[in-house]
Amino acid sequence: MSRTEVFLDDTPGEVRGIVSRDGRFERLIIQREDEPPQNRLGARVVGRVLEPEGAFKAAFVDIGGDKAGFLPLGKGEAIRTGDIIEAEVTAEPRETKGPVLKRIGAGEGKPRLLAPGPDVAERLRILAPGVAPITGVEAIQASWDAEEEALAASDFFAEWALDVAVQRTRALIAVDIDYVHLQGRDARKGRARANQEGLKQAARLIRLCGWGGLVAVDLVGTALDPVQVTAMAKSAFAGDDANFGPVSRFGLLQLALTWRTTPVEEILNAGGRRAPTTRAIDLVRYLRHAMLSDTTIARFVARCAPEEAAIAAPLVARLGPRANLAADPAVQPGRFTIDEG
Repeated sequence: MSRTEVFLDDTPGEVRGIVSRDGRFERLIIQREDEPPQNRLGARVVGRVLEPEGAFKAAFVDIGGDKAGFLPLGKGEAIRTGDIIEAEVTAEPRETKGPVLKRIGAGEGKPRLLAPGPDVAERLRILAPGVAPITGVEAIQASWDAEEEALAASDFFAEWALDVAVQRTRALIAVDIDYVHLQGRDARKGRARANQEGLKQAARLIRLCGWGGLVAVDLVGTALDPVQVTAMAKSAFAGDDANFGPVSRFGLLQLALTWRTTPVEEILNAGGRRAPTTRAIDLVRYLRHAMLSDTTIARFVARCAPEEAAIAAPLVARLGPRANLAADPAVQPGRFTIDEG
């Protein structure tokens, strides 16, 4: 029976939910306070059709947020510019793309939010029913650890002599499963076990990163049983809304995962670097961790670059009178110190 833990890190500016199963992180949910609620997974909106795209069998829809929604159309489904519809967000924005919508029916009035999607606590209850979330210092530490693994997107598993690398490109997610055969063990059984565990860990890492799309898995070995491999893959990606392709003679498995959430790295980074808002929230999270770790200290002072202090100041103020912030031009952006008194 699997052991499930959930963590809820409610830091000013950002709430994170983490799900761990059998000691390994499986989900990292990040919701920013400044994100448009119209973009959140599960939000219900009223939208106005901007323009149908016949070539894509879809339409762009103004939903009152910062980005137009993308509405795929079913076979024979018609829509016109100016139509008012009610819709639900089925996939959050990513890269330059807006949220994906599912039409519910006719709407009325101006583009607007009708009901927000589930917040982090609600999503944790859906993913792990009946499991009470751990908060405080432990949740902050779990948040850091899960983020580190998500951004690395690779892992080595000594117990199986297995190395799994998962990389996302513009076109697809590439998974490479490497296995070191241990002397004295059955090579065939070793490869089968490596593929089984490799698929399981690859699926976990993809969930942790919040990725979807086409996935290409380079399996261990080439003379593989397609039926066995497909069964392994279906077990590993169970519940992920996956469609599986055939196993090639080169030992390559392809599958497609439906996009649902904004990838973790896109929330945290901008232009390949940690975004200013992320750096400011990093400071707030470390300051909050220090305050929770030692409640006997009357005052903490965080020092950071002025550009980050401007973003962090209202968030630090919400931590209470023990939390203080100093803008210091001598501190490099992305760096900060937390001192007592």
